[in-house]
Amino acid sequence: MRAVTVTVNEGRQRLQLLEQAPPIPTADEVIVAVRAISLNNGEIRGAFAARAGHRPGWDFAGEVEKVPHGSGFQPGDRVVGLKFEGAWAEKVAVSTTFLSKIPDHVPFEAAAVLPVAGLTAAITLSKKALAKGDKILVTAATGGVGLIAVQLAAAQGADVTAFARDETDIPLLKRLGANAVVANPDEAAATGPYDLILEGVGGRLLGSALSWLAPRGVCVQFGDAGGDELTIFDSKAFRLGGGGAFGGTSLYGFFLIEELTRPGPACAGPLLADLANRLGFAALDPVIGRSGSWKDIDAVARALLSREFRGKAVLRID
Repeated sequence: MRAVTVTVNEGRQRLQLLEQAPPIPTADEVIVAVRAISLNNGEIRGAFAARAGHRPGWDFAGEVEKVPHGSGFQPGDRVVGLKFEGAWAEKVAVSTTFLSKIPDHVPFEAAAVLPVAGLTAAITLSKKALAKGDKILVTAATGGVGLIAVQLAAAQGADVTAFARDETDIPLLKRLGANAVVANPDEAAATGPYDLILEGVGGRLLGSALSWLAPRGVCVQFGDAGGDELTIFDSKAFRLGGGGAFGGTSLYGFFLIEELTRPGPACAGPLLADLANRLGFAALDPVIGRSGSWKDIDAVARALLSREFRGKAVLRID
Protein backbone atom coordinates (compact mmCIF):
# COMPACT_ATOMS: atom_id res chain seq x y z
CA MET A 1 0.00 0.00 0.00
CA ARG A 2 1.25 3.49 -0.88
CA ALA A 3 1.01 6.33 1.61
CA VAL A 4 2.27 9.90 1.80
CA THR A 5 5.35 9.80 4.01
CA VAL A 6 7.79 12.43 5.22
CA THR A 7 11.35 11.93 4.00
CA VAL A 8 14.35 14.04 4.96
CA ASN A 9 17.22 14.77 2.57
CA GLU A 10 20.02 17.17 3.51
CA GLY A 11 17.89 18.55 6.32
CA ARG A 12 14.88 19.27 4.09
CA GLN A 13 11.55 17.50 4.55
CA ARG A 14 9.63 16.28 1.53
CA LEU A 15 6.32 14.50 1.03
CA GLN A 16 6.66 11.30 -0.99
CA LEU A 17 4.62 8.21 -1.81
CA LEU A 18 6.23 5.18 -0.14
CA GLU A 19 5.15 1.60 0.42
CA GLN A 20 3.70 1.05 3.88
CA ALA A 21 1.99 -1.83 5.65
CA PRO A 22 -1.78 -1.89 5.14
CA PRO A 23 -3.92 -0.84 8.12
CA ILE A 24 -5.17 -3.39 10.64
CA PRO A 25 -8.57 -2.27 11.99
CA THR A 26 -9.62 -2.40 15.61
CA ALA A 27 -13.01 -3.77 16.59
CA ASP A 28 -14.85 -0.51 15.86
CA GLU A 29 -12.97 0.59 12.74
CA VAL A 30 -13.91 0.53 9.07
CA ILE A 31 -11.42 -0.04 6.26
CA VAL A 32 -11.82 2.56 3.50
CA ALA A 33 -10.24 2.57 0.06
CA VAL A 34 -9.32 6.24 -0.30
CA ARG A 35 -10.24 7.99 -3.57
CA ALA A 36 -9.44 11.63 -2.74
CA ILE A 37 -7.69 13.68 -0.06
CA SER A 38 -7.54 17.36 0.79
CA LEU A 39 -4.74 19.40 2.32
CA ASN A 40 -4.76 21.83 5.24
CA ASN A 41 -2.19 24.43 6.25
CA GLY A 42 -1.68 23.11 9.76
CA GLU A 43 -0.91 19.52 8.83
CA ILE A 44 1.42 20.64 6.03
CA ARG A 45 3.39 22.92 8.33
CA GLY A 46 3.59 20.05 10.80
CA ALA A 47 4.73 17.60 8.13
CA PHE A 48 7.51 19.91 6.93
CA ALA A 49 8.83 19.98 10.50
CA ALA A 50 8.35 16.26 11.24
CA ARG A 51 10.79 13.40 11.50
CA ALA A 52 11.39 11.03 8.62
CA GLY A 53 8.71 8.34 8.44
CA HIS A 54 5.86 10.53 9.71
CA ARG A 55 2.59 9.93 7.83
CA PRO A 56 0.46 13.10 7.69
CA GLY A 57 -3.11 13.68 6.58
CA TRP A 58 -6.55 14.27 8.08
CA ASP A 59 -9.11 14.57 5.26
CA PHE A 60 -10.20 11.74 2.99
CA ALA A 61 -13.13 10.40 0.97
CA GLY A 62 -13.52 6.94 -0.52
CA GLU A 63 -15.35 3.60 -0.52
CA VAL A 64 -15.86 1.24 2.39
CA GLU A 65 -14.12 -2.12 1.97
CA LYS A 66 -14.53 -3.88 5.33
CA VAL A 67 -16.84 -3.16 8.26
CA PRO A 68 -17.34 -4.42 11.82
CA HIS A 69 -20.68 -6.00 12.70
CA GLY A 70 -23.34 -3.45 13.55
CA SER A 71 -21.34 -0.49 12.31
CA GLY A 72 -24.14 0.97 10.18
CA PHE A 73 -21.88 0.86 7.11
CA GLN A 74 -21.67 -1.64 4.26
CA PRO A 75 -18.91 -2.50 1.76
CA GLY A 76 -19.27 -0.18 -1.20
CA ASP A 77 -20.65 2.76 0.78
CA ARG A 78 -19.27 6.10 -0.39
CA VAL A 79 -17.94 7.96 2.64
CA VAL A 80 -16.06 10.99 3.91
CA GLY A 81 -13.97 10.80 7.03
CA LEU A 82 -11.40 12.25 9.38
CA LYS A 83 -8.23 10.78 10.84
CA PHE A 84 -5.82 12.64 13.07
CA GLU A 85 -2.81 11.16 11.27
CA GLY A 86 -2.11 9.03 8.21
CA ALA A 87 -5.22 9.71 6.09
CA TRP A 88 -3.19 10.31 2.92
CA ALA A 89 -2.93 6.65 1.95
CA GLU A 90 -4.53 4.15 -0.40
CA LYS A 91 -6.34 2.53 2.53
CA VAL A 92 -7.19 3.75 6.02
CA ALA A 93 -8.72 2.27 9.15
CA VAL A 94 -11.04 4.79 10.77
CA SER A 95 -13.46 4.81 13.67
CA THR A 96 -17.10 5.01 12.64
CA THR A 97 -17.34 8.05 14.95
CA PHE A 98 -15.42 10.07 12.37
CA LEU A 99 -17.13 8.76 9.25
CA SER A 100 -20.24 9.65 7.26
CA LYS A 101 -21.90 8.46 4.08
CA ILE A 102 -22.08 10.88 1.16
CA PRO A 103 -24.75 11.18 -1.55
CA ASP A 104 -24.06 9.13 -4.66
CA HIS A 105 -23.82 12.16 -6.92
CA VAL A 106 -21.32 14.05 -4.74
CA PRO A 107 -17.79 13.61 -6.16
CA PHE A 108 -15.15 12.24 -3.80
CA GLU A 109 -13.04 15.32 -4.53
CA ALA A 110 -15.78 17.66 -3.27
CA ALA A 111 -16.50 15.58 -0.18
CA ALA A 112 -12.81 15.46 0.76
CA VAL A 113 -12.80 19.20 1.59
CA LEU A 114 -15.29 18.73 4.44
CA PRO A 115 -13.61 17.13 7.49
CA VAL A 116 -11.18 19.74 8.83
CA ALA A 117 -12.51 22.87 7.13
CA GLY A 118 -16.19 21.97 7.36
CA LEU A 119 -16.15 20.67 10.92
CA THR A 120 -14.10 23.65 12.09
CA ALA A 121 -16.50 26.09 10.43
CA ALA A 122 -19.61 24.36 11.79
CA ILE A 123 -18.35 23.99 15.36
CA THR A 124 -16.92 27.50 15.64
CA LEU A 125 -20.26 28.93 14.50
CA SER A 126 -21.94 27.04 17.35
CA LYS A 127 -19.95 28.88 20.02
CA LYS A 128 -22.47 31.72 20.08
CA ALA A 129 -26.25 31.40 19.94
CA LEU A 130 -27.15 33.46 16.91
CA ALA A 131 -30.36 35.14 15.81
CA LYS A 132 -31.20 36.16 12.27
CA GLY A 133 -29.39 39.38 11.41
CA ASP A 134 -26.64 39.00 14.01
CA LYS A 135 -23.33 40.30 12.77
CA ILE A 136 -20.46 37.89 12.10
CA LEU A 137 -16.92 38.64 11.00
CA VAL A 138 -14.85 35.90 9.32
CA THR A 139 -11.13 36.57 8.96
CA ALA A 140 -8.87 34.40 6.79
CA ALA A 141 -12.03 34.33 4.69
CA THR A 142 -10.41 32.85 1.59
CA GLY A 143 -8.92 29.90 3.46
CA GLY A 144 -10.62 26.52 3.61
CA VAL A 145 -12.39 27.19 6.92
CA GLY A 146 -13.30 30.77 6.07
CA LEU A 147 -14.92 29.93 2.75
CA ILE A 148 -17.20 27.34 4.34
CA ALA A 149 -17.88 29.51 7.41
CA VAL A 150 -19.09 32.40 5.23
CA GLN A 151 -21.55 30.07 3.52
CA LEU A 152 -22.83 28.41 6.70
CA ALA A 153 -23.23 31.74 8.49
CA ALA A 154 -25.12 33.22 5.55
CA ALA A 155 -27.40 30.17 5.47
CA GLN A 156 -28.28 30.88 9.14
CA GLY A 157 -29.41 34.37 8.18
CA ALA A 158 -26.44 36.17 9.72
CA ASP A 159 -25.10 39.48 8.46
CA VAL A 160 -21.67 38.28 7.33
CA THR A 161 -18.56 40.40 6.88
CA ALA A 162 -15.57 38.68 5.28
CA PHE A 163 -12.03 39.94 5.85
CA ALA A 164 -9.84 39.50 2.73
CA ARG A 165 -6.84 41.62 1.78
CA ASP A 166 -7.11 41.10 -1.98
CA GLU A 167 -9.87 43.00 -3.82
CA THR A 168 -10.02 40.26 -6.44
CA ASP A 169 -11.62 38.04 -3.77
CA ILE A 170 -14.66 40.29 -3.37
CA PRO A 171 -16.82 38.71 -6.12
CA LEU A 172 -16.20 35.18 -4.79
CA LEU A 173 -17.00 36.10 -1.18
CA LYS A 174 -20.11 38.03 -2.18
CA ARG A 175 -21.28 35.05 -4.25
CA LEU A 176 -20.82 32.78 -1.23
CA GLY A 177 -23.04 34.99 0.91
CA ALA A 178 -20.93 37.75 2.45
CA ASN A 179 -22.88 40.97 2.91
CA ALA A 180 -19.66 42.98 3.06
CA VAL A 181 -16.00 42.37 2.32
CA VAL A 182 -13.36 44.41 4.16
CA ALA A 183 -9.67 44.62 3.37
CA ASN A 184 -8.12 46.28 6.42
CA PRO A 185 -8.69 46.74 10.17
CA ASP A 186 -10.19 50.22 9.80
CA GLU A 187 -12.90 48.92 7.46
CA ALA A 188 -13.54 45.93 9.72
CA ALA A 189 -13.91 48.16 12.78
CA ALA A 190 -16.30 50.50 10.96
CA THR A 191 -18.52 47.59 9.88
CA GLY A 192 -18.81 46.21 13.45
CA PRO A 193 -19.44 45.64 16.25
CA TYR A 194 -19.83 41.89 15.82
CA ASP A 195 -21.77 39.31 17.80
CA LEU A 196 -19.37 36.58 16.68
CA ILE A 197 -15.90 36.77 15.18
CA LEU A 198 -14.27 33.70 13.63
CA GLU A 199 -10.58 34.62 13.66
CA GLY A 200 -8.05 32.60 11.69
CA VAL A 201 -5.07 34.95 11.38
CA GLY A 202 -3.85 35.63 14.92
CA GLY A 203 -1.16 38.15 15.78
CA ARG A 204 -2.01 41.82 15.36
CA LEU A 205 -5.34 41.18 13.66
CA LEU A 206 -6.60 39.09 16.58
CA GLY A 207 -5.62 41.90 18.96
CA SER A 208 -7.63 44.38 16.92
CA ALA A 209 -10.61 42.05 16.53
CA LEU A 210 -11.06 41.75 20.30
CA SER A 211 -12.08 45.42 20.38
CA TRP A 212 -14.73 44.94 17.68
CA LEU A 213 -17.04 42.71 19.72
CA ALA A 214 -20.59 43.67 20.58
CA PRO A 215 -21.84 43.18 24.17
CA ARG A 216 -21.66 39.47 25.05
CA GLY A 217 -19.86 38.90 21.77
CA VAL A 218 -17.55 35.93 21.25
CA CYS A 219 -14.29 35.78 19.31
CA VAL A 220 -13.27 32.23 18.35
CA GLN A 221 -9.65 31.88 17.31
CA PHE A 222 -9.38 28.83 15.07
CA GLY A 223 -6.04 29.46 13.33
CA ASP A 224 -2.87 31.49 13.08
CA ALA A 225 -2.33 32.00 9.37
CA GLY A 226 -0.44 35.20 10.13
CA GLY A 227 2.45 33.23 11.64
CA ASP A 228 4.04 33.66 15.06
CA GLU A 229 3.45 37.39 15.48
CA LEU A 230 2.66 38.22 19.11
CA THR A 231 -0.90 39.30 19.89
CA ILE A 232 -1.25 42.52 21.89
CA PHE A 233 -4.73 43.85 22.61
CA ASP A 234 -6.51 46.72 24.33
CA SER A 235 -8.01 45.02 27.38
CA LYS A 236 -10.29 47.96 28.18
CA ALA A 237 -11.79 47.97 24.68
CA PHE A 238 -12.26 44.20 24.86
CA ARG A 239 -13.96 44.37 28.26
CA LEU A 240 -15.98 47.55 27.88
CA GLY A 241 -16.21 48.22 24.15
CA GLY A 242 -17.36 51.61 22.96
CA GLY A 243 -20.59 53.50 22.40
CA GLY A 244 -22.27 52.09 25.49
CA ALA A 245 -21.31 48.46 24.86
CA PHE A 246 -20.27 46.95 28.17
CA GLY A 247 -18.95 43.53 29.10
CA GLY A 248 -19.71 39.89 28.57
CA THR A 249 -17.19 39.48 25.77
CA SER A 250 -15.07 36.36 25.49
CA LEU A 251 -12.18 34.83 23.55
CA TYR A 252 -12.39 31.11 22.78
CA GLY A 253 -9.31 29.13 21.77
CA PHE A 254 -10.40 26.47 19.25
CA PHE A 255 -8.57 23.25 18.34
CA LEU A 256 -10.47 20.63 16.36
CA ILE A 257 -8.97 17.52 17.97
CA GLU A 258 -9.85 18.81 21.43
CA GLU A 259 -13.40 19.60 20.33
CA LEU A 260 -13.94 16.09 18.97
CA THR A 261 -12.25 14.01 21.68
CA ARG A 262 -12.97 15.69 25.04
CA PRO A 263 -15.79 14.44 27.29
CA GLY A 264 -19.12 15.36 25.76
CA PRO A 265 -17.54 16.14 22.37
CA ALA A 266 -19.10 17.51 19.26
CA CYS A 267 -20.08 14.50 17.15
CA ALA A 268 -18.22 14.41 13.86
CA GLY A 269 -20.42 11.91 12.02
CA PRO A 270 -23.73 13.84 12.03
CA LEU A 271 -21.96 17.12 11.28
CA LEU A 272 -20.17 15.56 8.31
CA ALA A 273 -23.48 14.09 7.12
CA ASP A 274 -25.12 17.52 7.22
CA LEU A 275 -22.23 19.09 5.29
CA ALA A 276 -22.27 16.28 2.71
CA ASN A 277 -26.02 16.73 2.21
CA ARG A 278 -25.48 20.46 1.65
CA LEU A 279 -23.04 19.53 -1.11
CA GLY A 280 -25.65 17.17 -2.52
CA PHE A 281 -28.27 19.93 -2.67
CA ALA A 282 -25.75 22.44 -4.10
CA ALA A 283 -26.21 24.47 -0.91
CA LEU A 284 -22.47 24.46 -0.26
CA ASP A 285 -19.66 25.25 -2.69
CA PRO A 286 -16.43 23.32 -1.90
CA VAL A 287 -14.32 26.02 -3.64
CA ILE A 288 -11.52 23.80 -4.88
CA GLY A 289 -8.59 25.97 -5.92
CA ARG A 290 -6.16 23.23 -6.98
CA SER A 291 -6.78 19.62 -7.97
CA GLY A 292 -4.66 16.87 -9.46
CA SER A 293 -2.83 13.64 -8.67
CA TRP A 294 -1.49 12.83 -5.23
CA LYS A 295 1.81 12.05 -6.96
CA ASP A 296 2.33 15.83 -6.97
CA ILE A 297 1.57 16.28 -3.28
CA ASP A 298 4.88 17.87 -2.31
CA ALA A 299 4.59 20.61 -4.93
CA VAL A 300 0.89 21.22 -4.21
CA ALA A 301 1.54 21.40 -0.47
CA ARG A 302 4.21 24.06 -0.97
CA ALA A 303 1.94 26.00 -3.33
CA LEU A 304 -0.80 25.98 -0.67
CA LEU A 305 1.57 27.31 1.99
CA SER A 306 2.74 30.00 -0.44
CA ARG A 307 -0.90 31.05 -1.06
CA GLU A 308 -0.58 30.54 -4.79
CA PHE A 309 -4.32 29.81 -5.07
CA ARG A 310 -7.57 30.36 -3.19
CA GLY A 311 -9.69 27.60 -1.71
CA LYS A 312 -8.89 23.98 -1.03
CA ALA A 313 -6.28 21.70 -2.56
CA VAL A 314 -7.75 18.29 -3.42
CA LEU A 315 -5.82 15.35 -4.86
CA ARG A 316 -7.09 12.09 -6.28
CA ILE A 317 -5.53 8.74 -5.40
CA ASP A 318 -4.27 7.23 -8.66
